[in-house]
Amino acid sequence: MTNEEILQHVDHTLLKAAASWEEIKILCDEAVRFNTASVCIPPSYVKPAHDAYGGKLLICTVVGFPLGYNSTAAKILETETAIREGAAEIDMVINIGDVKNGNFDRVFEEIKLVKKACLAGKNDKTDSSSGTDKKIILKVIVETCFLTQDEKIKLCSIVSEAGADYIKTSTGFGSTGAAAEDVMLFKKHIAPQVKIKAAGGIKTREEMESMINAGADRIGSSSAVKILGD
Repeated sequence: MTNEEILQHVDHTLLKAAASWEEIKILCDEAVRFNTASVCIPPSYVKPAHDAYGGKLLICTVVGFPLGYNSTAAKILETETAIREGAAEIDMVINIGDVKNGNFDRVFEEIKLVKKACLAGKNDKTDSSSGTDKKIILKVIVETCFLTQDEKIKLCSIVSEAGADYIKTSTGFGSTGAAAEDVMLFKKHIAPQVKIKAAGGIKTREEMESMINAGADRIGSSSAVKILGD
């Protein structure tokens, strides 16, 4: 697998609290130059990035990030606002407390409602080249470091049934990040139409290739361009 092929799977990411606009612009310039899948940036930078770069790159942002225990209403509002301001992809964090309390119906309903907001928002995102509506992608972050094996398997079913487009391993803010073993577990239990994003602590070329070989379609990384770019 070439460096260019790996970069096409990368969500080029900068989510640290102190990220400046100058740093976000560098991230976006690198994403355009190296043809990454998207940039993943804080919600407050979605509109400035969209205004500055337009259709040159896909903008991904986060919802309920990084802890996931925001109310469902807040997550829906975050999603609607992000889409209106130019986001094409939403990475939402589930409520881990609901998982630990066995409230899987609440987890399901929340994902379903955020997905509904994504479907409603797509009408505002038109592909200028074809005139057709562009789908808003929903990725669901389950934060594997806090989950048991059984909980991971159960969440594969919930994410699939709720209509999400991706299951995502981690925020990068938890105690550990992505593991190839979790990607392989997801691949075994997720519905065929649901893709996998590995994120958190992926800092080498070998780790990136390992995640893709294990079944990940996307890699969330702040290091990929530095490692693989010219």
